Amino acid sequence: MKIVEIQFLKNQPMDPSVRQATQGSQGTLDDFNPFADKNNTQPAPPPSRSTIPAPQPAQPPASQPAIMTPSEEPPPYSAVGAQKVDTSDLQRRQEELERKAAELQRKEQEMRDMQFKTARQNNWPPLPKWFPIGPCFYQDFSVDIPLEFQKTVKFAYYLWMFYVFVLFLNILGSLAYLVASPSSGGSTFGLSLVWFFLFTPCSFICWYRPLYKAFRSDSSFNFFVFFFVFFFQFCTCVIMCLGVTGFTVGIIGGIGTVSTNMAVGLIMIFIGIFFALVSVITFALLVKVHRIYRSTGASFQKAQAEFAQGVMRNETVQNAAANAAAGAARGTAQQYGSNNRY
Repeated sequence: MKIVEIQFLKNQPMDPSVRQATQGSQGTLDDFNPFADKNNTQPAPPPSRSTIPAPQPAQPPASQPAIMTPSEEPPPYSAVGAQKVDTSDLQRRQEELERKAAELQRKEQEMRDMQFKTARQNNWPPLPKWFPIGPCFYQDFSVDIPLEFQKTVKFAYYLWMFYVFVLFLNILGSLAYLVASPSSGGSTFGLSLVWFFLFTPCSFICWYRPLYKAFRSDSSFNFFVFFFVFFFQFCTCVIMCLGVTGFTVGIIGGIGTVSTNMAVGLIMIFIGIFFALVSVITFALLVKVHRIYRSTGASFQKAQAEFAQGVMRNETVQNAAANAAAGAARGTAQQYGSNNRY
């Protein structure tokens, strides 16, 4: 077979492509072994040197470039022509915000320190240093009272001062009534002194300070104390406004005195109008504080719990309870010993 093939090739013209294909296929057929092991790990024989070259991609025409070149070159970058952004204003605002944040943080820390500080220097009433009696209470609306309730507490403080002023006017009106009617004005003038020296400190301690403490610490118990005492003051102001003879000067007593002494009667009516104004403002403040109290979700049970906790934390109550428990234990021990003796 090979001889016939070689003879045939000799008779054919010597075409280089035909000769190359014939030689490549001949080498491949001679080296092929169909019974070789498929799992043979020996490397495959190197490929034949005569390979058909891969087709080359078509080249674009020489007249048309692949990438369009710009007609004009961009101008070179320079720092002088760059836009300058003025950041001085932004930096100044940033520094101002940081300064305000630091100031706010400092104030919050001071308020926190003042709140947890056990002993604070009293500043009310503002008495001079040479006075033998010092201040008895600490009062600072900006530190103790939340911002949304400061106006309400300040208004209550101004109402207390106005109430004290009206009580002082009641003394002057009672003195004028004593001069005009010595027989029946003595008791009224004496009671006016009692009302002034009694109601002035009691109103501050019994309803203003509980209101101050209630808004300072959100205390339901102090709210209830304020409501009870403040309502009592409202009733008292209504009675003083009427001016019952022998109790205080007011509208009724002034009308009865106008016939005998017009000036004194008008003074008494004027003081009665002041007491009526105090009554109206007192009722309005009572309603306002009650609305705020109900909006906070407080209740009578919460006030009872606060009262119980306050009583149990009191050192006097704790000592009394301990002494009572010790006495009961000693009595039980003595009784048990006497029973065993018999």
